[in-house]
Amino acid sequence: MDERGFEKIIEGRFLQTCDIPEETLNVEPFTMVIFGGAGDLSKRKLLPSLYHLYSSNELTDEFSVLAFDKLTLTRDEYLAMTREAVKTFEESSFHEDAWRSFAGHLHYMSGFFEYDENYRKLNSELERLSRSAIRDVKNVIYYMAVPPQVAPPLIEKLRLNNFCKGAFQTRIVMEKPFGRDRNSAQALNKILTNAFDENQIYRIDHYLARDPVQNIIFFRFTNTLFEEVWDRRLVDNVQITVAESIGIEHRGQFYEQAGVVRDMLQNHIMQILGLTAMEPPVGFDADSVRDEKLKIMRSLRPVDSDYIDRFMVRGQYGGGLVGGQPAVGYRAEPNVSSHSTEATFFAGKFYIDNLRWAGIPFFIRTGKRMPAQVTEICIELKRLPLRLFGRTCDILEPNILRLTIQPDEKISLGFGVKYPYSHNQIYSVNMVFSYKEAFKMHLHHPYNRLLIDVIKGDLTLFVREDEIEAMWTVVDPIVKRWEERAPENFPNYEAGTWGPSEAQNLVSREGRTWNTA
Repeated sequence: MDERGFEKIIEGRFLQTCDIPEETLNVEPFTMVIFGGAGDLSKRKLLPSLYHLYSSNELTDEFSVLAFDKLTLTRDEYLAMTREAVKTFEESSFHEDAWRSFAGHLHYMSGFFEYDENYRKLNSELERLSRSAIRDVKNVIYYMAVPPQVAPPLIEKLRLNNFCKGAFQTRIVMEKPFGRDRNSAQALNKILTNAFDENQIYRIDHYLARDPVQNIIFFRFTNTLFEEVWDRRLVDNVQITVAESIGIEHRGQFYEQAGVVRDMLQNHIMQILGLTAMEPPVGFDADSVRDEKLKIMRSLRPVDSDYIDRFMVRGQYGGGLVGGQPAVGYRAEPNVSSHSTEATFFAGKFYIDNLRWAGIPFFIRTGKRMPAQVTEICIELKRLPLRLFGRTCDILEPNILRLTIQPDEKISLGFGVKYPYSHNQIYSVNMVFSYKEAFKMHLHHPYNRLLIDVIKGDLTLFVREDEIEAMWTVVDPIVKRWEERAPENFPNYEAGTWGPSEAQNLVSREGRTWNTA
C-alpha cells in the first residue's frame, strides 16, 4: 500500500481536521402552539427569542406561532401586548419593519385548557395555519409555558383529543420543574410517555444552552494538556458555584414550594456536574452525551441523614446590602411567609464513586442575594509536596483552572512565576481566554439556541427521562432531611454575603478555601 492509501485509512471520523463550517439551519416550516402564550415566560423569553431568530434570518418564512391562553384578547390586542414585550426584552434588535413582518406570523386563541370544544377549535386552527414541510409532513411544536400543576391535565387533553401522533409530526417542550421529587417526576414522565415518544419530548434546562457550558466537553476532550490531568491523580478538589445577586423577585409563591435544592441543585447544577465529570462520549449526538451524564448521576455516592447534617449547609438570606443598595430579607419578600423555613442557599460536599474520581470531593454552593452573579467551575490541582529550595516561607498556591460561565464567559489557569527583580519570590498569575475577546461576539441568549434546536429536532441539549429521575434520586434525601428537621436560626446570612459561616467551615476545616470570587 502506498503512502497516500495509508493516509486515507488513518483519516477516519475521529482523526479528521476540518475548517469551521458555516452552520446550516435547515429549518422546515412549523407551527408552534404556546400554551400560556400571554403569560410571563412567553413575554419575557419565548416571543422575544422567536423575534430575534426571525430578525436574524434564522427562521424560515413559513412558520406560525399560535398563542393559546385563557385571557380574552383580540388578535390586535395580543399583538400590541407582544410588541411591548419584544421591544422591552429585545430592545437592541427591535425595528418596526422587522416587527411588522414578524407580527404577521403571530396568532391568538383564547379559551380554557379544560374544555374539549377548545381542542376542536385548536385542531381547526392548526389545519389552517400549518404548512407541509419538505417531507410532506406538518411540524407542530407544543410549548408548555404553563404552571407545573397545569401541564399534566393539559397533556392528557392533548392525548385524548389525538394531538400527539398521527395527523401532525409533533414535539412537546417542557419547562422545569420536572416534578417535586422522584415519585412525582416518574408520574409526570409516565403521563408524557403515554402521550408522546421519548424522542418527541424536549425537557428544557436553559443552562445547557450556554455556549461555555457546552464548551466544557470540547475543552476537556480536545486538549491533551487538560484531559491528562482531569482525574483523581492530579485533582485535589472540584468546586461548582452558581451565585445570584438577585433575590427571588416575583417568584415568592413558587419559591415557597421549591426552595434552592429543587430550583437549582436538582437540575442546573447536576447537569453542570455531569458535564464536568463525565467520560468521553462516543459522539456528540444526543444519546451519547446523555448516556455519559447519566452514569455520573448514578455514580454519586448516596447520602444519609448523618452525612447531610455534617456536610450539607442550608441558609436563608436576611436584609442587607447588595451592590451598595438595600435588599430586604427573604421573609419580607412578596408572597413569602414571615416564618418561612425555605432555604435560599445550599452548600455541600459530594463524591463520585468511579475510577476517574474516587476520593475527590466535589464542593457545590448556590444561593440568592450573594455579592455577585457568577457561575463558575474550579478545578484545583494538587499542590507540589516540596517547597522551592526547601524554604518554608515559599507559599505554593495550587494551580486552579476556572471555567466561568457567567457573567463574563472565560477560561483561566492560575500558575506560579518568579516576581521580576525579586530574590526568588513566587508570584501567582492567571492566563485568561475570553470568549468576547477571542471571537469578537456576544453570545446569544440560551433560549435562542434552545428554540432553534427544538425546531430542528436536535435533542442534545435537552434532558432525558432517566436523567431526571437519577437527579431526583440524588437530592431527595436532602429535601426529606431538611423537611424533617426545621432550621433554628433562619435567616442566617445577610444579603450581599457569601452565605452562612458554616459554608466557609465546610471547606476550611479540610484546609481548603472557596476559590470563586
